[in-house]
Amino acid sequence: MADFSQQLSTLREDIDELDTQLVELLAKRNQITTKVGKIKAQAGMPVYVPEREKALIASRRAQAETLGVSPELVEDLLRRVMRESYHTQNNRYRCIKPELGKVVVIGGAGALGRVFVSLFERSDYTVSIVEKDDWENGNAGEILKDAALVVVSVPINLTEAVISQLTMLPKDCVLADITSIKAKPLEAMLAVHQGPVVGLHPMFGPDAPGMIKQVVVVCDGRESGKYAWLIEQMRIWGATIHHSSADEHDQAMAYIQVMRHFNTFVYGQHLKGENPDLTSLTMFSSPIYRLELAMVGRLFAQSPQLYADIIFNNPDNFALLRRFYERFGLALSLLENNRKSEFIEQFVKVGAWFGDYAKKCLVDSKQMLLKADDGQLLRDK
Repeated sequence: MADFSQQLSTLREDIDELDTQLVELLAKRNQITTKVGKIKAQAGMPVYVPEREKALIASRRAQAETLGVSPELVEDLLRRVMRESYHTQNNRYRCIKPELGKVVVIGGAGALGRVFVSLFERSDYTVSIVEKDDWENGNAGEILKDAALVVVSVPINLTEAVISQLTMLPKDCVLADITSIKAKPLEAMLAVHQGPVVGLHPMFGPDAPGMIKQVVVVCDGRESGKYAWLIEQMRIWGATIHHSSADEHDQAMAYIQVMRHFNTFVYGQHLKGENPDLTSLTMFSSPIYRLELAMVGRLFAQSPQLYADIIFNNPDNFALLRRFYERFGLALSLLENNRKSEFIEQFVKVGAWFGDYAKKCLVDSKQMLLKADDGQLLRDK
């Protein structure tokens, strides 16, 4: 037994040494990627290059197979390392339009507003912010009157009222909003400002470190040529740009945001009413159910005003929620009447509607579930 203990101790020391070398290699890699970031900033190249990432991962997977190492392990490790390296590269960005003039972010002290202020400042634009106090003390007009770009980043319920006050903007000023709904803000901007107008929806939250690998929806308003530089600047920041009409965007958001948030609200409300022990629930939950429970908990850790604004903003969405409620009732009636065969039939039809996307979800979700199980993630220990 003593001999085995000695062998095990020696092997553990070898592992510790290799782990130390691994950390040192990661530090060296970070130093190199920082230099890469500086070169990209000078050249105006995007931080994230999908083709380069895809080729690198394919090459290392092939190498892993040759060496008898799990390709999935290598890919998982590389993606995590590359995600970190993207953030070490994005200290500075090339300024697409250095002669622009002043950028004003209305609501720039807010959570998402600060992300945009930081991105513009790291691209060497001159940035000012306008907050509630500036409207009250009369400074807002002075700040805005010579703006070259104005980005409206305020709560949904205030967006149209704020936009309606922007009558002092120069004719060539680009006016944009970053609200999660688009039709009404875009209409309000077109009404108040005769110059270039564009609606933007960054498809990420304020906890994102930037735009790398993030999608920004662009809804064209007026004189798109005069804000083409802004779209290109966001690409430099790492964003993927998706063009859409305002109506198409808002219809999609009804499913992506309104229906999901409302459903999560009801689920959380039901849990509160039933009052189960959350610690016990997490202990009995497999990774996928811990993730689902985490999405519910995440909602209630955030601003109730924000989600109320999203859900209540457009009464046209209430009909969608009513149809969801009716379908829930029909599904419940299948259980109450023991119509299992009909349940299975409908299950198959829905699966056919999802098609190959369902199979892709099954494969891709396995990686997320493995991560959720690491270190008992999301389990209240």
